[in-house]
Amino acid sequence: MTVDHTQLSGDEIDRIAARIDRPIVLVGLMGVGKSSVGRRLANALHLPFFDADEEIEKAAKMTISEIFAAHGEADFRDGERRVIARLMDEQRGVIATGGGAFVNDETRTLILNKGIPVWLDCDIDTLVERTGRKDNRPLLRDGDRREILTRLKAEREPAYVQAPIRVASANGPHHRAVHAILKGIDQWL
Repeated sequence: MTVDHTQLSGDEIDRIAARIDRPIVLVGLMGVGKSSVGRRLANALHLPFFDADEEIEKAAKMTISEIFAAHGEADFRDGERRVIARLMDEQRGVIATGGGAFVNDETRTLILNKGIPVWLDCDIDTLVERTGRKDNRPLLRDGDRREILTRLKAEREPAYVQAPIRVASANGPHHRAVHAILKGIDQWL
C-alpha cells in the first residue's frame, strides 16, 4: 500500500500510537532517509529510536566499513540479523535498518513476523545526492554511485515490495514522510 503525505493532528497521532504493539521497522536503500525520518517518527510517537547500523558498530566495536573490510559482507549480514532480532525482542520502538537488511531471508522473515515493516522508497537522483554527502558507505566506494544505486535498487526491490507499507521519501520536510508512515500504519493495523 502506498500512502499520501497530508498532515495528521496530534490527536490522530496519539490514536495511532495507542494501537502500535510492536516495533516499526524502516527498510529501504541507503540514502532514503530511514535514520532521519525514523528519529522524527519515534519522537512523534514518544517511542525510542534505534539505528541498527549504530547498534552493530557498538556491539562489534568497529565501524561498518571496518567490519566489511575485516570480515566481509556475509559476516556483517549475520551480525546485522542478530542485532535486529535483539532490538525487536527488547522493546517496541522505531528501528532503522541498513539498506541490505531486508534482503536477507531470515532478517526479512523476522521483521515481517514481529514488526511493522515500512519501505521507504526514493528516486535514484535523490539517492545519489544524499549518499554523496558522506563517504561511509562500503558498497559505494568502488564505482559509479548512480550505477551502483540503480543496480542495488533493481536487485533489492523484490524484497522491499514485501513490506506491507510503502512510503515515498522525497526531498523536503521529513514530517511529510512521518505522517505518511503513520497513515500507512493506521490503515494496516
